[in-house]
Parts: sequence; C-alpha cells; structure tokens
Amino acid sequence: MEKADVVIPNILKLDDSDERLWVPRSNSVWFRPLLLSVSQGYFVNLLRVRKSGILSRHRHAGPVHATVLKGRWHYLEHPWWATEGGYAFEPPGDIHALEVPEDVEEMVTMFHVTGAYIYVDVDGNPTGVEDVFSKLQKAKEHYEKVGLGADFVEHFVR
Repeated sequence: MEKADVVIPNILKLDDSDERLWVPRSNSVWFRPLLLSVSQGYFVNLLRVRKSGILSRHRHAGPVHATVLKGRWHYLEHPWWATEGGYAFEPPGDIHALEVPEDVEEMVTMFHVTGAYIYVDVDGNPTGVEDVFSKLQKAKEHYEKVGLGADFVEHFVR
C-alpha cells in the first residue's frame, strides 16, 4: 500500500511551534523531522542551534541541500557563509566543520540529506554515523518521552 503525501503546515512559524516536535541532539541543538524517507535513504529536517561554536566535523556520503531560515553559519574550510534566506548545496565527500558565530542567538536551517553523514575527528577518522534510520530512532524515543507516542514519527516516514 502506498503512503500518502506529507503536508506539514506552518514550518516557518519558528517561534510558535510546539517544542515537543523538536528532537534534542544535545543541550543546545535540536532537529525537527519533516520527511524520513526510509525507502529512498534520505531525510529532510529543520536543524535548530542555540549556541555559538563548532557544531560538528563531518563528511557527507551523498548530496546535501540547505536553506537557512534564521541566523547564519559557515564551514571553517570554506570562504562562503550560509545566511538567512540563502541556499547552499554540498556535494558528497568533503570534510567540513559547521560553525555558528557568537553573534547568532539562534540558527535554523532546513537540510535535505541524502545518505549518511559521518562524524570525523580532526584527522578525518570516523567517530559516528547519522542517517535516516538513526534519525527515525531518535525521533521515536523522543516522541514517546514527551507524550506524543512513538508512533507520532510515522507522520514523517515514507
């Protein structure tokens, strides 16, 4: 049986969203799933960061599309900045470290990630992996914990 379309209203109303929808990754970093495509191996989510500094050093196994909804960020290894209202495309394979500058109180970016991203240390050695399946598991656990129920994540799975 084919699953229905996914339609999520008001994703740009960042200040009015139900906090339970945001899945914590750390004390100051959350993601909000929009689409978890287990059949195609990609995910679309909002990433919210409420701290400055380096978020992660990583490499992508597939292409990444990013649209900045609030704030700004950049990769230490590149001269460009991803700014509010802007779009960035990242080809697979490059290792980079995402930094949110000190003058940004909150950054929110919509990421469309195909495949996995591999966390690496300063020497490029893998330290962890995140993909649609790990996102799905984290979301299930979080939604169960906050009272929405583990099955709530099924709204986003295709």
